[in-house]
Amino acid sequence: MSGISRHKEQGCLGCRLANGELPAHMVYENEWVACFLDHDPFNEGHVLILPKAHYRFIDEMDDTTALAILNASQVMSRAIRELYAPFGITQTQNGGGPDELTHFHLHIVPREKNQPFASFYTGDEWDNAALKNQLADTRTQLAAAVEKQLSGFPGK
Repeated sequence: MSGISRHKEQGCLGCRLANGELPAHMVYENEWVACFLDHDPFNEGHVLILPKAHYRFIDEMDDTTALAILNASQVMSRAIRELYAPFGITQTQNGGGPDELTHFHLHIVPREKNQPFASFYTGDEWDNAALKNQLADTRTQLAAAVEKQLSGFPGK
């Protein structure tokens, strides 16, 4: 644990979510990261990966935390691919600007064939009421898929 930042920023929404101080549909967590469903999903299985320590930008992170995020993105992508068989998976992080968490977070988003991803960035509204209503079920299914992936994943 030496050398790993454990700083949490007072009042940071991302810190509070990543450390279990606020409710979230958690699908996986370890010492360094928390992975939970986006409360406003682009598609079913849309996951956010946050470091538990406070970082605003990836270039501020220690190597252990950055690698933990990368490892988690690999596990999440494998679980999403197995569970949903998406056409593709977008991984994106848009630091600064429109970021209600004020905390580094990586989006892992399954996509359907020919699905435009532009509305994710433009703020266009998409009809995701049904996805929001099934977050608890999605969490259960995705957490099970993650656990299955972890059973054969070194360094989980």
